[in-house]
Amino acid sequence: MTGKPVIYSGQGFSPKGDKDRFVLPAAFRKAVTESSGGKGLLLISKHDKWDCLIGYGLSRRDGFEAQIDREEEMAARTGQMFDRDMRSFQLYDCAEISFDGSGRFIIPAHLRALGGLTDAIYIQGAGAFFTLWSPEILARQEGPQWASAKAACASLIEGGRK
Repeated sequence: MTGKPVIYSGQGFSPKGDKDRFVLPAAFRKAVTESSGGKGLLLISKHDKWDCLIGYGLSRRDGFEAQIDREEEMAARTGQMFDRDMRSFQLYDCAEISFDGSGRFIIPAHLRALGGLTDAIYIQGAGAFFTLWSPEILARQEGPQWASAKAACASLIEGGRK
């Protein structure tokens, strides 16, 4: 798609709007569009460890087979079990979601339920992808590693109330 890796960084916040739509912030919208070959197409799936969703453009999906190969090789070197079919199932289990020029998109109901998303989403860049959090679920994360994301989310919510 782009030839260079797309990096997602920064934060964003979107309350649920009319017709159950959220808005992808401009910086993320630009990166996703670039990653998706100029199309307003976003891929969303459940994070495999955290209680949130992840989003990315099409170019990340293009690298899944190489990622699976690396993970399988690492497992073999360390004597760990590796289920290639299950890992493929996990990675390719994503929804393709269109967004308009203003970044408006609808998260399918089953993914909203898996991510615990109701009235708003907090978006946090994570390099090759970004996370989409329910602010309430993010606030319940324990440990100092969550302090920055929790503070950014609270600040964005407060800023939206003014």
